[in-house]
Amino acid sequence: MATWYRRIFVLAIPLILSNLTQPLLSTVDTILSGHLPGASALGGVAVAGIFFNAIFWSFGFLRMGVTGLVAQAHGARDHHALRLHLLRGLLSAVTIGLVLVVLKQPLIHLSLGLLGATGAVLQNADAYCQIRIWSAPAALANYAILGFLLGRQRARTALALQAAINVVNVAVALLLVLKLHWGVAGIATATLTAEWVGCAVGLLLLRIPSSSLENAAPIRWRELLDAPSLRRLFALNRDIFLRTLGLVAAYAWFTRTGARQGETILAANALLMNLHMIASYGLDGFANATEALVGEAIGAKRQSDFHKILRASTLSAFAVAALISLTYLILGPWLVSLFTNQETVRLLALHYLPWAVALPVVAVWGFQLDGVFIGATRARELRDSMLLSFAGFWLMAVLFQRWMGNHGLWCAFLGFMILRGGNLALRLPRIEKNFAEQLPVSSK
Repeated sequence: MATWYRRIFVLAIPLILSNLTQPLLSTVDTILSGHLPGASALGGVAVAGIFFNAIFWSFGFLRMGVTGLVAQAHGARDHHALRLHLLRGLLSAVTIGLVLVVLKQPLIHLSLGLLGATGAVLQNADAYCQIRIWSAPAALANYAILGFLLGRQRARTALALQAAINVVNVAVALLLVLKLHWGVAGIATATLTAEWVGCAVGLLLLRIPSSSLENAAPIRWRELLDAPSLRRLFALNRDIFLRTLGLVAAYAWFTRTGARQGETILAANALLMNLHMIASYGLDGFANATEALVGEAIGAKRQSDFHKILRASTLSAFAVAALISLTYLILGPWLVSLFTNQETVRLLALHYLPWAVALPVVAVWGFQLDGVFIGATRARELRDSMLLSFAGFWLMAVLFQRWMGNHGLWCAFLGFMILRGGNLALRLPRIEKNFAEQLPVSSK
């Protein structure tokens, strides 16, 4: 059993570092906008960040679906299928990204209205969105690339790719915002540049020969567009999309309800949500490791390994979640001050900080079980459990916010995380029951 703990940490640590670099895109944006004059810049960038999180997360199946399929093909040692899954993922990503660019005007207008942005906040959010939307094809292609790397357990390469994206983002943002004074437009341009550079670097990394793939047969268009394979991929992606839509809807409702309480509460909630996102991406390192290892175990038909992976990854993730909560408890006030120098926003954020402290140890169970079900490509269970959880969150948010104000909104969000973990836990025996039916993934 100790071997599995070592393997989990060897794989998870680079993935944690890789995942922690992802929220740096929005974190850097938040910090820079938090030091621009007035709360409207911070509020505008926060709302725009929620918009892009919602849009890109909605297509998270480009990462999750590729990870599960590639992990199972990796466990089955089907190297031809590995490349087919990658190419289908990239083709889907670029197509969706181009559609988003074509539909950018109605999409941005409708989304910002639904998020409740008005006045100067709306102007800043729109300025940010109009620039960053052009990164959509690159950002979604990065999802497919990352999914392939995770599925093949190339954690260090994934870390290098994410680090490259964020180094570019920070460097360009500092130049455009602090030196050239581009304001919100500079923040958006920096993120746009980082996404495209990351995509180029990722494609170059995939061209590096691999000993397991270099002798694989050439890919034919007939195989790439094979109807049964595409139908299976569509069904998997559809269910993950609906699952992600439920998750995005919860975050969007949280933001919209906060925005209705005023710019200051919106900004304070955005700061605390950044703490939650940092914790989430860190804990997702264990979930990502679980995806890859569970997929490999299923592809290789090793049920005993599945049980060991489940236990080792879950206990390890909870220990790290407890450490994150303790860190927020001790360093929370300093972190809030780092995000903004606006006193009213800082004091409100400190008032609601206990909710951010509690979230990691509550949310970790849902994150881990997400990894199990993604690795097993059990997307239907993910979809059903998430939609039920969102329904429960919406009901709690409406009721609790009326009684407790913004505290009620945070309480409902905590309840949402409990529902996520509980609903998936009830469905976990289905994987155990049907484990023997899981077949190695082939190219067909």
